[in-house]
Order: sequence, then structure tokens, then C-alpha cells
Amino acid sequence: MRFYSPELVPQQNVETSTFKGLGVSEWLQTVCRGLGMTKPTQVQEGCIPAILAGKDVIGTAQTGSGKTAAFALPILQKLSREPYGVFALVLTPTRELAFQLADQFRALGSGMSLKEQVVVGGLEIQQQCKALTRRPHVVIATPGRLKALIDHDPDIKAAFRRTAFLVLDEADRLLEPSFEEELSTILRAVPTKRQTLLFSATMTKSLTVLAEQLMKDAYRFAAYEGLRTAERLQQDYVFVPAKVKEVYLAHLLGSLEGLKIRSAIIFTATRSKCQLLQEILNELEIGAVSLHSGKPQSARLSALDAFRSRLAPILIATDVASRGLDIPTVDLVVNFDLPTLARDYVHRVGRTARAGRRGWCVSFVTQFDVELVHRVEALIGSQLTKYEMDEAEVLKGITKVYTAKRTAAMRLAEQREDAENRRRTRAK
Repeated sequence: MRFYSPELVPQQNVETSTFKGLGVSEWLQTVCRGLGMTKPTQVQEGCIPAILAGKDVIGTAQTGSGKTAAFALPILQKLSREPYGVFALVLTPTRELAFQLADQFRALGSGMSLKEQVVVGGLEIQQQCKALTRRPHVVIATPGRLKALIDHDPDIKAAFRRTAFLVLDEADRLLEPSFEEELSTILRAVPTKRQTLLFSATMTKSLTVLAEQLMKDAYRFAAYEGLRTAERLQQDYVFVPAKVKEVYLAHLLGSLEGLKIRSAIIFTATRSKCQLLQEILNELEIGAVSLHSGKPQSARLSALDAFRSRLAPILIATDVASRGLDIPTVDLVVNFDLPTLARDYVHRVGRTARAGRRGWCVSFVTQFDVELVHRVEALIGSQLTKYEMDEAEVLKGITKVYTAKRTAAMRLAEQREDAENRRRTRAK
């Protein structure tokens, strides 16, 4: 495998730093201009020519660096010359990322009659099988659901008989042990003669090993300097007594307008905490939606749509939202609960300060979190800055927040009881 990094590649001239200079077709150049993509990013400059030349490619670059277009543009260009399905199979670890990738393919492929299909859990399996038999040009799938479809109907494998591209997006996560069986099944369904593209924000040993197994004479582009946070990201912490975290959060969110914060993502450690916080904030008349793996797919998509359209300025999420999602208006990330793994902190705060914009992260640190903060600071190579909140002013809202918390907890308990009753009724 050949390794390339930006500092080792010769200086680009004006021509090669344009989409035209990279060999992108005129119709795709027009689409890019219409989407406001006037100049290729570093990862696009590094990868598009190699993919167009027929190379296997492994690309690592920071979140928000334009990785999707780096593989979507050359795939669409080659597809336009010989349109058939299934031309490309794109694997990604989460449902939300799959729908986001489909949106991006749809936008970039607006100059052709592109047919794309999302294959994820939470949707009717027979309908998805039927959709694959219609041979869409591009299939974007989560590994678990695609394996389930293949197991359900082995004839589905025929849809991938001529697949020219296999893309693993967020490849480092797809290589976690939980996906091993699914990937094995999928790899047996696609042709060995194909282009394989691996894209990730992080480079791991398992990624290198997989690249050596799956790829031939692969070109690797690394615009990556290890896990790091964006240069224009302000990283603060607030020391908060564990029993009043919700009170501090409500006070902070109440001041967003004065701080000119348009939208914020709040990360929690568990699904139950995520749901409880949403109920508390809604009780306090603070518009919030939640995103976690326990919600039905339709509810997850609805929450994301409401957040993207600013109908709800607050998104409360578990780490299911910490990777890949690109929501340009996120000005603030709040770590209501610090992650146990320092690298997850980097992925979380990567939801803001994207593509050169400014961003702000505030982490709530309790008396139990000091060691977690030290791990984060060791990883990012700098100390978090203390953000001052007037305790006396914050605690003026304690009664109102505690009342909302009790009401929210009772409502959730009633919902759980109703769900359990419905389950017992169906079981009879």
C-alpha cells in the first residue's frame, strides 16, 4: 500500500486545485457550484483523481472535511458513463448517517436520474427487499440490516453481482467486533473485482489490517494528525455539583439568545437520561428533541428534521449522534455527561466548529469526573478553560427545575407502564 499525506504531495497548481483540474466532469462541476462548493477540500484534492483512475483508496481526514464528496463525485461520474444498478454499495454504522449520505448523493447526483436506496433497520424488511430487486444505482446501508436482508432472501445477493464500488464510511467504527459477522456476509455478496474505498476520521491498526486484506495497491491519503479538535473551537468546563446538573443546564440554555447561539447538541451517557432531559426541557418550555437508539426510526428522523430546520433549537443525544452528522448551524455542544473514552469527546465536539466556522463546547464536570477531564486534556494536548456561572443566580431556578424533573419522571413512568400493558395484551 502506498501512503501519501498533504505535506508529501507536490504543491498543487491553480488548475489542479479546482474540480476541473481534478478531472471532474463539467456537469458535476455545475452541480458543485450550485451547492456552493467552489473549491475542492484537501481530502477531495487528494482522493478524487485516484478514484477516477481506478485505484482502491483509503482516506483519513477530520470530520467536516468533505469526505463524502471525495468518494461520491467520482462514483457518480463513473456511473453516468455506464448507468446500472447496483453500481455502488456504501456501508455506514448508523441509520442517521445512512440517510444523510443518501441526501448528499441525491444532491450531488441532481444532474442525472440517480436512484438511491437506504437500507436500515426500523423499516419494513419486505419493502426493502423489493426495492433492492429494482436495482437502484447506489445502496446506502447499515451492515446489520443488509445482512438481515441477505439472510431473509439469499437471492438478494444477485443485486450486487456487478457492484463496481464498495465504500466503508466511518470505517473505523465498522471494524469494531460488533460488525464482524455482518461485514463477512456482505463481502461474500459483492464481486472481488471492484474498487474499495475506506474513509474515516481516525486511523486505527484494524483499519490498516483491513486495507491490506481488501485492497490492492491502495492509495492512502492522510490529512490527519491524530485525534484533535478544531482550531476555532472554544473548549470550556463548568464545575457542577452532580445533584443540580439539570438546574445548571436550564440556566445555560436560558441564556442562549443573549450568547447568540442558534442551536445546541447536548450529549448524555444513557438513553434514559437523554429521554428524561427532553421531558424536563419541554416541561420548562425549552424546545428540545432527542435522538437515541431506543427510538423508532421514524421518530429519530423526525427529531433530526426538526433540529435541522430549527423548529427545535436543542438536540439531546447519546453518542449515536457523535459521528459524521453534519448540521451546519450547531454553535454549541454541551457534554451533560462526559464520555468515558476521551476519543468520544473529540467526536462529540466535532459536531461544532466545522469547515472553519467558530464553535463552543461546554462540559459539565462533577466531583466524580475529574479523572475523565484529565484524560481528555491529555488527548487534545491542552487544558479546558473554566467557564464562570454565578451559582447564586443559577440556583434561583432550582425549585422550577426540580418540579419539572418530578413531572417528567412521572410521565415517563406512566409511558413505560402503558407500553408494558400493551405488550402483555398482545401476548395474550
